[in-house]
Amino acid sequence: MMQPPIMLDDDAVRRHLSLDVLLPAIKQALIDLSAGGVVQPPRTVMELPGPGSLFFVKPALAGKALATKLITQVPGNAARGLPTMIATLLLLDPATGVPLAVMDATWLTELRTAAVSAVATRALRDGGPKRLAILGSGALARSHALALAAVVPLSHIRVWSPTRANADRCAADIGGSASPDAESAVRDADIVVTVTNASTPVLMGRWLKPGALVHAVGAPRPGWRELDDEAMGNYVIADNRLAAETESGDVILSGAKVQCEIGEVLVGKVRVPANTTIIFKALGQAVEDAVAAQLVYAAVCAERGD
Repeated sequence: MMQPPIMLDDDAVRRHLSLDVLLPAIKQALIDLSAGGVVQPPRTVMELPGPGSLFFVKPALAGKALATKLITQVPGNAARGLPTMIATLLLLDPATGVPLAVMDATWLTELRTAAVSAVATRALRDGGPKRLAILGSGALARSHALALAAVVPLSHIRVWSPTRANADRCAADIGGSASPDAESAVRDADIVVTVTNASTPVLMGRWLKPGALVHAVGAPRPGWRELDDEAMGNYVIADNRLAAETESGDVILSGAKVQCEIGEVLVGKVRVPANTTIIFKALGQAVEDAVAAQLVYAAVCAERGD
């Protein structure tokens, strides 16, 4: 008889997903993705009733990990006291199609997104102390501070948000300081993370320190962007070239050329010129969710003695 899937809430996922295990798994997933070792159709995006409301479906198969993540983005939920983004992941047995687990993907998404940036940072920059600027003050700002601190020493963190109170709270949570405007946050930063809900640029290329590394994480739609044309005129690396060229407004609207994928850098296939200002455009690949979910499931099974 087929057993029902394990049901895991966000607390359970948090207990069973650690950054030290996730980082090497994400690195391998990015390598496999660039090498063609992952089955990952383009994500499906469907508009829902209500301004800015969207439904995303993201399936992937990587080795023993078969999963699909379902995401709803409903800006109107803020007024209802509900999360604006809700993510649920279904993990299945690739041999039989039997559902193995259904899990809240809130923390999974937050941590794996930041883990991708951390893996890229380790590959693209040395291990010396870095000044970090974060544009955005939500959950991804906090997870990025955690993950980046695991791979490079952070000498200082500056946070900017359109709402100063939000920047203040985030800065207090991550041991940084709030900046009054985006420019003052970014000036002289070695690493810049953009994790905003912006649909028009909030990061200007003229603010960037030569040799800076920018993790462009927000603006996941063809008509949205966080970076201006000057910023996108730098050396652009993507987590996935096809996704960047078809889903990223930062790339599409600027006409920027994607030089390579991060997986190609990780295996040494591409060597990025030294002292180059780099824009790493990450769209959040489904394979990252699949391997993270497999780690959670394996940890739960080990705990249960399965």
